[in-house]
Amino acid sequence: MHALIRQLLSRGPVLTDGAWGTQLQARGLPIGEMPEGWNLSHPEDVCGVARAYVAAGSRIILTNTFGGNRCRLEAAGLSDRVRELNLRGVELSRKAAEGRAWVFASIGPSGKMLLADEITRDELGAAFEQQAAALAEGGADGLVVETMGDLDEALLAVAAARATDLPVVACMVFDSGKNRDQTIMGLTPEEAAKALTDAGADVIGANCGRGMGGFALICARLRSATDRPIWIKPNAGLPEIVDGRAAYRTSPEEFAGGAQALVAAGASFVGGCCGTSPDFIQALDQKLHAGTQVSPLLLPG
Repeated sequence: MHALIRQLLSRGPVLTDGAWGTQLQARGLPIGEMPEGWNLSHPEDVCGVARAYVAAGSRIILTNTFGGNRCRLEAAGLSDRVRELNLRGVELSRKAAEGRAWVFASIGPSGKMLLADEITRDELGAAFEQQAAALAEGGADGLVVETMGDLDEALLAVAAARATDLPVVACMVFDSGKNRDQTIMGLTPEEAAKALTDAGADVIGANCGRGMGGFALICARLRSATDRPIWIKPNAGLPEIVDGRAAYRTSPEEFAGGAQALVAAGASFVGGCCGTSPDFIQALDQKLHAGTQVSPLLLPG
C-alpha cells in the first residue's frame, strides 16, 4: 500500500468530496460545455467548488480535470491545451485546499470505445499518459481513475497513473444488469476488484451510476475480492430531467443515512458523486466523525 494511503487510513474512514459537474452548472456552466475549459475562463468558480468542499469537511478533494484527456477535449477544440488545463486544475484545487485537504486529481473515461475501434489501445494509453503526467507535474497528491465502464480502458488509465508514482484510486460504475450490479460491459464487482488489484491500484472503488441504496452491497462485494482499501461515491439518487437539467431529489440527510452501512461494508473513503453538494459532505461528516477531531498530522503541509 502506498505510504500516503496508509497514513490517511490510520484514523478511520476518510471523507472525500462531492459532485463537480452539477456544482459548476449551478454556478453557470452551460449544459454541454466542457467543464475543464472553466479552469482558464472561470478559475474563481472552479476554486469556489473546491473551497466549499474543504469547508464542508472533505479531507480529499478532486480536481476539475475529469474530461481532461485529449480525446474528450478534442470535441471542444481544446486538445492542444491538455497540459495547461490539467496543470491549472490541480493548481486551483491546491489553492482552495490551503493545506487543509489532500488533492487527488480526477481522470475520467475518454468517451471513445475500444470495442468499436473508435480508438486504438496505443492511442488511448498515450492520452492517459499525457494527462497523468500533467496532473503529477501540477502537484497532485494522488490520482483517481473514476467512472469507468470498460475494464480495458480503466487498466490503461491505471497503468498511466501508476507511472507517476503517485497513489492511484481506480473506480468502476456498476449500474447495469438485472440487479444493477455490473458494469455496462457485464463485469461484476468481484471481477473488477481482482483485475484492478492485479493492475496495481492502491485503492479500489465504485462511483456514480446509482444512489446510496445498493452501494453497501457493491462495497461488500468489492471488499471480498481485494485487500486494497475501498473508495465509494454514490449519486444523490437517480436524476429527473427538469427544464433540460438533471434534478436530484435525495436530501443530504437521507444520503448521509447510508454512511455507516458503507463503512460497515468495508468502505475506507466515502464521498458523493452526481447531484451531491457541500451540504451532502457536511452531512456525511456529521455521521462519520461525530465527536471526533481530525489530526493535523493527517493533512498536507
